[in-house]
Amino acid sequence: MAPRLISCFGKSGRASKGGKNDVAATADEAAEEQRRGGDGPVLVELFLSQGCKVSPEAELLLSRLGRGDFNLGQPIIVLSFHVDYWDYMGWKDPYGSSQWTVRQKAYVESLQLDTMFTPQIVVQGGSQCVGNEENKLLSNIANAPRFPSPNFQATIKRPTPETLEVAFTGQIRMKIDNQGANIMVALYENGLITDCPKGENKGMVLSNDFVVRRLEKLCSLKDTSAKKNITGTINFALWEPFISHKCGMALFVQQNSSHHIFGSQKFDIPQDL
Repeated sequence: MAPRLISCFGKSGRASKGGKNDVAATADEAAEEQRRGGDGPVLVELFLSQGCKVSPEAELLLSRLGRGDFNLGQPIIVLSFHVDYWDYMGWKDPYGSSQWTVRQKAYVESLQLDTMFTPQIVVQGGSQCVGNEENKLLSNIANAPRFPSPNFQATIKRPTPETLEVAFTGQIRMKIDNQGANIMVALYENGLITDCPKGENKGMVLSNDFVVRRLEKLCSLKDTSAKKNITGTINFALWEPFISHKCGMALFVQQNSSHHIFGSQKFDIPQDL
């Protein structure tokens, strides 16, 4: 099925010559990591909206991917970002956020696309496809550069009913050069069910998994060795109701210039929080 297009942001600007050189350097690093035999997960991000007719099909594909329904022979981390630019169509996505729209726009620009659309899947920050194109998605995953998984320990506490405190310590296991990168941590929720009485999915019961509810930066890195010990704490503001056994966390390293992913790691949330 064809993607839904949006032109409210206009055509994305083409990358400058410097930007293209950044991407080429990143590709060289990715090839080097593949030669080293990086065995970490591949990060798959879905941008969708409950106000988009095609998105539920992509959401089902992502849920199956996250459950391990495909025999891929490699670990996968999936995250689902609900954008807000379809809210005017008659149904406001309860998980939609302008923050996720901005994140998708950054990918549209780095991948040199002409427009934003849903559903869109981005793999390792470096390739993309329409979110319901199963064969293309699996091909992108198979061909994605793989990196060593970060080696972090997470101490998770709930100091107040409204806050989740997570202290991290560990190594990224990937050298970061002078282009710099951010360590990001996503808090996501599974098993979300929504009755949709309006909009293009009117009358449907929508099921969403791996829905990113919070995304925070642990720290920024530059000229950092792979073995450098990194510590930091994130305080997530929680929503109501927060059901810990339905949630999980994903940590990933993302380069600033190209937005490529240089490693990711998944964490379970204790059920007794």
